[in-house]
Amino acid sequence: MSWDATVEGLRTAVLWVMAATSAPILIYFLLINASYLVLIVLAAIDFRAQHRQREAEVEDFGGALTPGVSLLVPAYNEEAGIVTSVQALLSLRYPRHEVVVVDDGSSDGTFEKLREAFDLVEVPRQLPQDVPIRVAVLGVHVPRDGRTPLVVVRKENSGRSEALNVALNAASEPLVAMIDADSILEPDALVRVTQPFVDDPARMVAAGGAIRPVNGSRVVSGRIVRVQMPKQWLARIQVVEYLRAFLLGRTGWSRFGALILISGAFGVFRRDVIVEVGGLDPDSIGEDFELVLRIHKKLHDEERDYRVGFVPEPVLWTEVPSTTAVLRRQRKRWHRGLWETLWAYRGMVFRPKYGKVGMIALPYYWVFELFAPLLEFFGIIIVPLALLLGVVNLPYAALFLLVAYGLAILVTLSAMAAEEWSFHRHERWRDLGTTLVASLLENIGYRQMTVWWRLEGWWASLRRKEQVWGVMTRTGFESEPE
Repeated sequence: MSWDATVEGLRTAVLWVMAATSAPILIYFLLINASYLVLIVLAAIDFRAQHRQREAEVEDFGGALTPGVSLLVPAYNEEAGIVTSVQALLSLRYPRHEVVVVDDGSSDGTFEKLREAFDLVEVPRQLPQDVPIRVAVLGVHVPRDGRTPLVVVRKENSGRSEALNVALNAASEPLVAMIDADSILEPDALVRVTQPFVDDPARMVAAGGAIRPVNGSRVVSGRIVRVQMPKQWLARIQVVEYLRAFLLGRTGWSRFGALILISGAFGVFRRDVIVEVGGLDPDSIGEDFELVLRIHKKLHDEERDYRVGFVPEPVLWTEVPSTTAVLRRQRKRWHRGLWETLWAYRGMVFRPKYGKVGMIALPYYWVFELFAPLLEFFGIIIVPLALLLGVVNLPYAALFLLVAYGLAILVTLSAMAAEEWSFHRHERWRDLGTTLVASLLENIGYRQMTVWWRLEGWWASLRRKEQVWGVMTRTGFESEPE
C-alpha cells in the first residue's frame, strides 16, 4: 500500500470518527465546565452564609453541649516533624480533645522522638476490638504526667487504614478526626468543623474540612504565620487545583446535600457510625471515598435521617508534591481509588432509594470524574490529528479550545474570585497575580500530564496490578523564627 493510500485511509477513518464524535465531545466539555460553575455558585452562597455567623460561633463555643474529639494520627517514619505536629495538635483551641498517635511500625526514630518529648511510659491497657484489626498492637503509651491528653500506640506495619482503625479503637471521645501527621491545622479548626455536630447532633454523622497546600507559606512552631504562594510552578498549579476541587467543589456538593467524598487527610466522623460500618477498609486504595460511600449506603438502607457535610473555613495545610514523579504516583493512586470505589458501589447508581447520592452524585462521578481523562485524551489526540489531515475546520478547532480550555480557565478564575471574596487569604496582590498565571499554565502541559497519569492508574486497576502507595517525598515546611 502506497503512502498516499495510507494517508487517505487514515483521513477517511478520522473523518468518520469526527463526524460521529465532534458534537458529543463539545457537549461533554460544555456540561462538565457548566457543572463546575454551578458548584462554584452554590459554594459562594454557602461561603457568605457561613461568613455571617462563623465569628459568633467561635466566640460562643465551649459550652456543655460541646462534643469531645479524638484526633487520630497515623504516623510512619515521621521523626522529622512528629513532635512539632503533636504539640500543635495538643494546643488547638478546643475545650476537650485528645490526640491518638499510632506508630505504624516506623523504621526510623518516630516513637523515640515522641517518647523523649512527652516522657511516655507504657501502660497495661487492652484496646477494645470495636473495629477488627489484622496485626498485633505492640504497646500503649501515655505521658508520665497523667495530664497531657495524648495516647501513643505502637503496632506492626500494615498501612494507613489499619493504623486509623487501631486509633479508632483507642479513641475515647464521641467524635473522631482523621489527621495526617505531616499536616497543620489552624488553631480554631476543630471549633469550626465540629459546629455542624453541635447544630444538628442527631443527624450529623460526618464533616470534611478544607485542605490547602502549605508549600511556600511561612510556618513557625507548627502554625501558619503567613500565607504565600509556593516558589515552584508545579506546586503553584496545585494550589489552583485544590482551590477548585477541594474547596469549591466539595462545598457545592455539600450545599446540594450530596457530598460523597471527604478527604482522609481531614475529616470528622461520629465514632459510633464508623464502628457500625466496620471502620476503614485496609484493602481499599481509596479508603476515604470508600468509607463515606459505605456510610451513605448503610444509613440509606436503614432509612435513617442523617447528614454529611463540608465546612470550608477550617483549613488543614499539607505539603503537595514538588516533583512530577511523586505527583504522578499520587494521581495514579487517586484515579485507581476512584474507579475501584465507584465499581464496588455501582449498585447504588440510579437507585431512588439512595436519594441524591444515587441519582445525581454517583452518576456525576462516573461521567465527569472517572471518564473525564479518557474523553479528554481522546479530544487531545483526535482534534489536532483531524486538523492536520484537513478533515476539521479551524472554527471547530477554535470552538473546541474555547469549550475545553477557555471555559476551564473561566471556572478556575471564578473559584479564585469566590474564595478571595469570602476569606481574603492572600495578603499580597503579587500572590493573586501568581495564582492567575498558574490557572493559565495549568492547561499547558500540566493538565495533559495528569490526564495520562489518571489513565495509567485506571489501567493498572483493570490489569489487577498490585496496589502500591509509593513514598511521598517531602521537603519540609517549618521556617525558622525571625
